[in-house]
Parts: sequence; structure tokens; C-alpha cells
Amino acid sequence: MKAAVFAFSARGCDTARAVLWALEGWEVCAYTVERLVKDGFLPLGKPAPAFYGGLFSVCDALIFVGSAGIAVREIAPHVRDKRTDPAVICIDERGQYVIPLLSGHIGGANALSRRLAEAMGALPVVTTATDVNGRFSVDAWAAERGLVIGDIKAAKAVSAAILEGDVSLVSDFPIVTALPAGVAAGGSGPVGICISCRTERPFDVTLPLIPRVLRLGIGCRRGTAKEAIDAAVNAAFSANGLDLRAVKGVYSIDLKAGEAGLLAFCAQRGWPAVFYSAAELQTAKGGFTPSAFVQSVTGVDNVCERAALLGAERLIVKKTAGGGVTVAVAEEKLEVGF
Repeated sequence: MKAAVFAFSARGCDTARAVLWALEGWEVCAYTVERLVKDGFLPLGKPAPAFYGGLFSVCDALIFVGSAGIAVREIAPHVRDKRTDPAVICIDERGQYVIPLLSGHIGGANALSRRLAEAMGALPVVTTATDVNGRFSVDAWAAERGLVIGDIKAAKAVSAAILEGDVSLVSDFPIVTALPAGVAAGGSGPVGICISCRTERPFDVTLPLIPRVLRLGIGCRRGTAKEAIDAAVNAAFSANGLDLRAVKGVYSIDLKAGEAGLLAFCAQRGWPAVFYSAAELQTAKGGFTPSAFVQSVTGVDNVCERAALLGAERLIVKKTAGGGVTVAVAEEKLEVGF
């Protein structure tokens, strides 16, 4: 995790040092005005818009030790989207109050503020409605667990509804704890949360929370273009009602590790590619769709199903073929807890 800390006075620099200590394990740079640059502090860059904008785009957290007004003015031109904006926190120069200003839930500013306040003996000043009312914060919970928030407008609708009463939740995965305040089990209604890898939307306004637990197994002929692979994957997911945002990675045999089309497809999607030896694929347990031709070329009777299933709980899409590409999908085990 990367953070930048800004201080504007000598006392502020003392408080900033406490922040640096509290962020042990983070990659942190501290900045101050030129006359106070020493002992690990760098000078604040100029021009200010470019300086703060550059850090805004690469840091997980920006921490201002000084007035909230300074922080607001410096970040204002760079605020874009709660899904991508970093956590922005303001701490008064005496270190009495820690105030999350931006990205309290998804960006983690609320949680980080509480951590800093505890370490510094300060008071966290959290103002988000779900927090002050002791209700479930769906976007913070999803972000902490790495779930994709499938519809940001629906997330806002759910957060508003939770403040007025219980919101229904349905999950394709077992729920192993009690539900939090503001959430009730249910599969229909005007507004609800759906934890699933599928594209089905059970509520009038559905917030899809999508876990990245689908392993995409792929086999292909030598020289297959990325467009053909993309088409085959899209067709398989569409036919089975699966959400592509649930893909964890692409899995195949090591003979395909240098396949340009496959590598280009993975890079375009931003999915990691993992390649197994034939011996490793043989260890996969289950019933597979055999191919004598694949066996003769690769040394294993099936590539896509075996590659998908290694490390997963169950195969949910068996081998589908088209355009010189074979596709299979397996789902990893997941339990939902609050």
C-alpha cells in the first residue's frame, strides 16, 4: 500500500512522524514546506495541481496534517469516482482528530482513520451515515473482501435503503455468520443485494457483489488469434449466464505458455495466466471430457477442464468448443461472513 503525508508547520511535522510510525508496512513519502525539509521529509512539489494530481493517481491514501480546507482545495480538481479515488484523510496539526474526507468506504479512509486514531491516541471523526447509525456499510464490506461492486448506482440505493430499514440479501454461496444490522435474508423485493457470479438480477434494483472465484480453463490450436479466444469465452459465459467480472484468472497447459493470441487475450482483459504441466493436470480429480487427439499432442486427455478445476471446488461449465478454442469454467470454494 502506498501513501503520501503532507505537513505545513513544525508541529504538523511532529504529528506527521507519528503517522509514519502508525503506517508501518506501508510505502510512505512525507512532504513539507521547503524551510522544514529535513529528517526524511521531501519538499512539496510545484506547481501544486500537478504535484497533488500525480500522487492522487498512484497512492492508496493521501494524509493531510493541517486544516481540512487545505486538503479540500488541493484534491478538488482530481476527484473523479468513489470506486477509484484514494482515501483522503485530514489530521489537525496537534494530532487530536483524524477525519476521513474522501473514499471512506471503498477507498478505506474510514478504517484507516480509525487505525491512525488508535495508534496516535486521537479521536476518529467519521461522518458517513451508515457508520454513525450503526448500519451495514455494503460498499466498505465488499471492498474489504475484494468483491466487485457491480453497479455503483445500486450501491447508493442500497445504502440509502439500509438507513430506513432492512434490505434483502441473497447469496449463491453459504453464509456462515449472522447477518449485519440492516440486512435480512430474502430473494425478492424493490432493493436488494445479490452475491453471485451470475448475471441474474433478482430484485427490482439489484446490487451485484461479484466474487472473483471463477477459474477460466482454455485450450487452443497453435496460432489462434486473441479475437477467436475472446469470442469463445464471451459465448460460453453468455450461454451460461456468468459474469465475466467474476474471473480470477486463465489456466492452461504449459505448452501454451508462449501462445501469442492467448497471452494477448489475457493482457487485454487484465487476467493473470497460469500454466500447468501435463503431470500437474493429471492430478485433477473428477470426470472429464476426453479427447484422443488432445492426449496425443499434450499428454493429457483434456486441458481446459482439468486446468480450470485445479484449485477449484467444482466444474460449472464443461468443455465447450468453437473456432479452435476450448473453454471450461470452475468455481472456487467461498463462504460469506460478516
